[in-house]
Amino acid sequence: MDPKITKKIKTLNALTKIISDFKKKGKRVVQCHGVFDLVHLGHIRHFNLAKKEGDVLVVTITKNKYVKRGPGRPIFNEHLRAETLASLAITDYVCIIDAPTATESIKALKPDIYAKGIDYKRKEKDITGKIYEEEEAVKTVGGRLVFTDDITFSSSKLISDYLDVYPPRTIKYLKAIAKRYPIDFITDKLHSLKSLKALVIGDAIVDQYHYCVPMGKSSKEHLIANRYLSEESFAGGSLATANNIANLCGKADLLTVLGKEASFQDFIKSKLSPNIKPLFFYRPEENTIVKRRFVAKDTNRKLFEICYMKGEDISGQEEAKILNQLKKTIKNYDLVVVSDFGHGLLTKPIIKLICQKAKYLALNVQTNSANIGFNLVTKYPRANCVCIDQMELRFAAHDRSNNLRTQAKKIYKELKCQHIITTCGAYGSLCYSKSGGFHETPAFSYRVVDAIGAGDAFFAFVAPCFAKGMPQDLVSFIGNAVGSLAVQIVCNREPIEFVDLIKFITRLLK
Repeated sequence: MDPKITKKIKTLNALTKIISDFKKKGKRVVQCHGVFDLVHLGHIRHFNLAKKEGDVLVVTITKNKYVKRGPGRPIFNEHLRAETLASLAITDYVCIIDAPTATESIKALKPDIYAKGIDYKRKEKDITGKIYEEEEAVKTVGGRLVFTDDITFSSSKLISDYLDVYPPRTIKYLKAIAKRYPIDFITDKLHSLKSLKALVIGDAIVDQYHYCVPMGKSSKEHLIANRYLSEESFAGGSLATANNIANLCGKADLLTVLGKEASFQDFIKSKLSPNIKPLFFYRPEENTIVKRRFVAKDTNRKLFEICYMKGEDISGQEEAKILNQLKKTIKNYDLVVVSDFGHGLLTKPIIKLICQKAKYLALNVQTNSANIGFNLVTKYPRANCVCIDQMELRFAAHDRSNNLRTQAKKIYKELKCQHIITTCGAYGSLCYSKSGGFHETPAFSYRVVDAIGAGDAFFAFVAPCFAKGMPQDLVSFIGNAVGSLAVQIVCNREPIEFVDLIKFITRLLK
């Protein structure tokens, strides 16, 4: 890299001292902030107008890990983005900010002017709401917020038009969805879900990842030896479903069962979203279910798994407590979301009560190593919405050869549901209803970090959308957008944030 360019790129600490010296000399400092993934004429005009407000132009950029615009973004990493901006004659300094917003850098640099594009002048249109925080920060340090008004381009649209890797079929699909549903319409529909009161019922699971480095075959045993590096725990199962639903619904209660001995209750509470009210019941003389996976650190490949569980139904005493709770409260919820992992919480009497009393019932009944062949969605007599993956659908239909459409119709009729949606991995999803027929939606992800938890996130967003009566094709699109974001997250490290979803949808449809 040219030394003249290198000299412009500074750390925040170094830049803070430089800016302080400039201000002592009476120089006016202007700060611009953004991702700047694809620098275009709109950015150049923005920088030129911003520089006219002062003497020194500082451009701060968001670090890669905080760019939440979906798979494949940013196109260019933070160092390439910084080099591009530093190559412009108009910029005096460039800094990579290790924070999700510009707020901390504003407080550190204390610019006289903080410049944003004209798109941000209508502050209520900023889906992140961060423009208010940034304006407050710049006022606090004695500066002011200005908006540059000139030609504008959408980086997301330019990337979608010229740099995206989606196949022609997916691009055609996205253009059709964009024509039917404007982004503001989708945002308003998702905001309307705040009125829903949801109850999540299901097995609590603590997922543990023990990161390792494979060393090679043991000289004395037929196994691969691994060196332990570190470990991480996640709130999985119904806990993950609840965390995702809490980003949509105004009220989200969670009914689940923990072990009395090693409950992990404090850990679980610390991982639940603030607007979740947990209703914990306890298995005596048992531990909360733990699924420990040994994971190759560099590739995120799962090497081995140990499940800490008994795999038995809850006791009659605990069942009676749960039935009593549901009899008193289930009528208060607009939506009951069942995440059934087949680990003993959802007994026949509890299933019967839920199916009889729930106003709107959304089901996700999962097949896993502990219950394969035994935990089928058909053990429920009815549902309004069923979310199931293609293997689980084949198990439920007892049919390994017929196409998914035939099987989906069969289960749809058997459960008397309004919608059934089947996830098909890299092939997207297939949704069916009697009124809407079949709707196929392609997948929007092309790089998978970790598939664990993606199905739970998909279900958590699809269920309230269907409960609110949103169109079938729009719900399928939203579900696949959520799934594409979820496979970029390790296990259930974090839920899909509402703002990140809107950003990704905006990118897809612009």
